Order: sequence, then C-alpha cells, then structure tokens
Amino acid sequence: MENNNKNNLRLQVFMAHSGIASRRRCEFLISEGYVKINSRVVTEMGVRVKPDDIVTYKGQAVRLVNKKLYIALNKPPLYLCSNSDPQGRSLAIDLIKNDFSERLYNVGRLDYLSTGLIFFTNDGNFTKIVAHPSSGIEKEYVVETKQAIDEQILLDFMKGVTIEGEKYKLDSYIYKTKYKVRLILLEGKNREIRRFFQSRNLKIRKLHRVRIGKVQLDNIPSGSYRYLTEKEVAWFFKKKKRRESKYVSSSD
Repeated sequence: MENNNKNNLRLQVFMAHSGIASRRRCEFLISEGYVKINSRVVTEMGVRVKPDDIVTYKGQAVRLVNKKLYIALNKPPLYLCSNSDPQGRSLAIDLIKNDFSERLYNVGRLDYLSTGLIFFTNDGNFTKIVAHPSSGIEKEYVVETKQAIDEQILLDFMKGVTIEGEKYKLDSYIYKTKYKVRLILLEGKNREIRRFFQSRNLKIRKLHRVRIGKVQLDNIPSGSYRYLTEKEVAWFFKKKKRRESKYVSSSD
C-alpha cells in the first residue's frame, strides 16, 4: 500500500492522487514525455516526488488533491468531452469549471453529438474504476434511430461483432419500440454504439446515456450537474473490491 506522504509517492501515484488520470494512464503520460520534475522531463517509472519538487504536466503545475470531487453532469449535444480542442468547439468541462477551483477531468467520454450522464472528478482511482472494463460497471443508453431496428441485430451485437478489427459486444438490451432501444454495455469503447449501428446501416437520431453503475441521470436538467452522494461513490469502490475478491476466489 502506498504511503500518502508526498515524500513517499512515486511520480505516477502522485499524479493519480492529483486527479490527472488513473495510475496506468499516468504511467503512459510519463513515458511519452509530458511530465517534468523541476523543469526536467521524466520518462522512467519509479521516480519519487520530494516535498520541494515542482511537478508539471503539459506545463501546468500538479498538486496533490486535498478535496476529492465527484460530479454528475447531463451533457448537452455539441459539447466535447476533453480539456482542450484545437477546433475551438465547446467543452463539457466549460459547463462546470467556473464553479470549482480544482482541476476536474471527465471519466470516460460521450461523443460530440451524444447526450446524458458523464462524471467529472479529480480522483484518479475513481476514474480507473468507472472507466476500466475489468470493473464491470454498467453503462446504460437510450438509442433512437431513423430506421426500424430488427431485433436480430441486437442479438448479433450481444454475441459480439468485429468492425474494422475492433470487437464490440453488448451486455443486454430492452427492446422498447422498433425505433427505440435501451442498451447496456460493460466496456463502452469509443463510439461503439454509433459504429455498430452504422455497420448495420441504421442512422441514429438520439444517443443518450441514462445510467452509470447505480447512478441514474434522473432529473438533472441538460447542461446542469449534481454531486454524487457518499453512498454512490462508495458503491463504485465496493464494486471493484467485490470483483477482485471474486477473481481471487475463482483462481484458487
């Protein structure tokens, strides 16, 4: 177990505790040369941060997080889930950043046209749990199409399909009408639903995420947010522990 004393933290752990990203992602960022300690680029793993060290990521100072925040936003369409965009498009983070002095990051993504529930946090460990497929966190979407959806298409999706070398798989679905379905994914790769429907010549009219784990979008207005409750946050960490325990037990 890592000591929370700054003097004892490895660089990638220090960055994760600062809310930059998950530990694994931080290791990648370090290896790619995005991180400096005292103006010197560090690319090797295991370097420890000393109390008087100045750590920067892409030129911005990185500091340990004293207060961890967990935000649920109802993302409107035409907002990008990124902390910057060279094309100057509106960012989802812009909807909340003026309310917080802490640096927040989106957990996973919703594409530019899609709407609905997305989390923001400064807790790298929480990001890893929610976003990583191994955690088994369900993401539920409502999809409306311009053409009728043959249910066999969804059954094929559940079996698993490969599109341009990438495998996609649906966990379950609820067939609402011939133009509207609820889909549940455990992994949720980039633009997975859109790519699958496009491969079946189905045009999506609306793609709206309504649930992540036990957190429902409910009555959050478009463009607004709320804090996750302590119970909701704890549920994700408990979910991760239960899966780890189950994996260890099955390996014995």
